Amino acid sequence: MDNGNCLRFPVAPLATLAHHPGMIRKSSETKPGEKPERLPKGVIAVAPPSFRRERALIKRGVWPVAGCDEAGRGPLAGPVVAAAVVLDPKRIPKGIDDSKRLSAERREELFEEICTTASFAVAFASPARIDRDNILRASLWALARAVHALPEMPKHVFVDGRDKLDTSCDCDAVIGGDALVLSIAAASIVAKVSRDRLMCALAQDCPGYGFEQHKGYGVPDHLEALNRLGPTVHHRRFFAPVAAARERHQTGTITTGAHAIETTVEVEISAAI
Repeated sequence: MDNGNCLRFPVAPLATLAHHPGMIRKSSETKPGEKPERLPKGVIAVAPPSFRRERALIKRGVWPVAGCDEAGRGPLAGPVVAAAVVLDPKRIPKGIDDSKRLSAERREELFEEICTTASFAVAFASPARIDRDNILRASLWALARAVHALPEMPKHVFVDGRDKLDTSCDCDAVIGGDALVLSIAAASIVAKVSRDRLMCALAQDCPGYGFEQHKGYGVPDHLEALNRLGPTVHHRRFFAPVAAARERHQTGTITTGAHAIETTVEVEISAAI
């Protein structure tokens, strides 16, 4: 696999510095007869995702090419959010990477740049759909929904994971794709930021659960609030901690603050820009 490192393109040697020797850091340049320095044990050099696969298709006349990814498979509350992105080859924002390798601030910045320069669509699979179909099927449904919601149907799609999507265009499933394929990485950012913003909005409707902090994941603070207050309509009923809390708070009753609600209403939202 080409990871961008090539001995044919060595780094230019450093010019002689007129500093005191004690202030000069050891150069990484390898001298004749010396062994090249290695990374510290346990440290792995990680190359950023590339646009190589998309360009190969473009050269063959295949366009548009989309990448898609989802956010929110693991949480106990909130929807799965899927995004599909078609990057403009002439206006690709710098610094796109797997959303998990970026800070929240950097994700927000790249989200705005991607939405300004690329075509994208977002789709939501509600907790009710997750309960009905299971998390995998709900995620694949949302990913396919996002692809079909793009302003122009792509000719080819790259999706993160091992499962291909039910779409009318060609689809390649790429395991670890958000760290390999630039379009998938862009979609991971759009999906993650969209979901984080939604969970912050849900926190206004359900105070006390800390959705704005943990985004619905099963951290200790969330589990404590779940056991104390009971599940909300935004919780996934059949995830084990939620089911256990529901049993303690009467089956079918959802407690949010001072209100008790019984509902099986499913809310599905999709948007394309």
